[in-house]
Amino acid sequence: MFSFTPADLITFPRSEAPKLIVFVDAEEEFRWHTFSSQAISVRNIAAQVRAQEILNQFGVKPTYLVDYAVASQQEGIEPLKAILDAGDCGVGAQLHPWVNPPIDEEITIHNTYPGNLPAALERAKIDRLTAAIIQNFGVRPRVFKAGRYGAGRNTAAALIEAGYWIDASVMPLTDFSQKGGPDYTGSPAQPYWVDRDRRLLEIPNTVGLVGLMDRIGRRGMSTLLSNSSIACRIPGLLSRLGLLERIRLTPEGISLDEAKRMTLSLFQRDRRLFVLSYHSSTLLPGGSPYVTNEAELSKFLGWLDGYMRFFFGALGGQPTTAEDVLSYAQGRLRQAA
Repeated sequence: MFSFTPADLITFPRSEAPKLIVFVDAEEEFRWHTFSSQAISVRNIAAQVRAQEILNQFGVKPTYLVDYAVASQQEGIEPLKAILDAGDCGVGAQLHPWVNPPIDEEITIHNTYPGNLPAALERAKIDRLTAAIIQNFGVRPRVFKAGRYGAGRNTAAALIEAGYWIDASVMPLTDFSQKGGPDYTGSPAQPYWVDRDRRLLEIPNTVGLVGLMDRIGRRGMSTLLSNSSIACRIPGLLSRLGLLERIRLTPEGISLDEAKRMTLSLFQRDRRLFVLSYHSSTLLPGGSPYVTNEAELSKFLGWLDGYMRFFFGALGGQPTTAEDVLSYAQGRLRQAA
């Protein structure tokens, strides 16, 4: 995984308006509890326009993190390239190893986390994905996300060698180790430089702790969010008592009220950068577990519109992109030199 020191952290002045990045995991539809190299339908990409229209109204330019199934099929390329050519989005990369050649590994739960693969195979997959995006979208992707948030000890070096500038794999306050993935409970919530030479910037997903115990120390937090604590259902009990809730910034499985409450809580604690994310497959009813029919899709789109109105209205926020944050971080380096 990624290491850091306090000097690597990137913070924003309290006086600045809050900023919002939107990442969309642009990927195939599949049953999330099973993984197959044959599950490569990308019908959902044509449905992105419904969410994109909402984002356009607020000047939000999302980054679609495209996996190989999308980058290699016309059904995925054409609808997304139309948005890209209109100047309304950016395109990055997302590695789903089970659909990304070369598929030399056995497809197991352990191997669905890209960082668990042998270093040479992980790098080969990144190279194939990058080449497909360059060829079919005409852009050089600079933002990367490991599928299932599954970065590993070789991921940073592979990304730097492959020409990436930004990683978006880290999910703070979350432990995937029970299924073989990484443990991010101790990872920073704000952007940070991953490598000593400061060539790769991590922009973590936004996850917040809300409740009477929201200022618990890092050691206590790690204990409460550990797999053993989860097995004893302690986090659920704390949530029901209003003592401590872990809330992700996403319209998938999180209510609009929860997202607003978490955002406001972090803002009051001087957080100024927020990352909202969702899966492209959710825009196609039945494409993900979160939206199974048209009514649920309407609710999803209503969530997106409602959050944008809250963030850019009540909170006085501004849209931004991962590249803008990188420029800010690089500027901080120049000032310190």
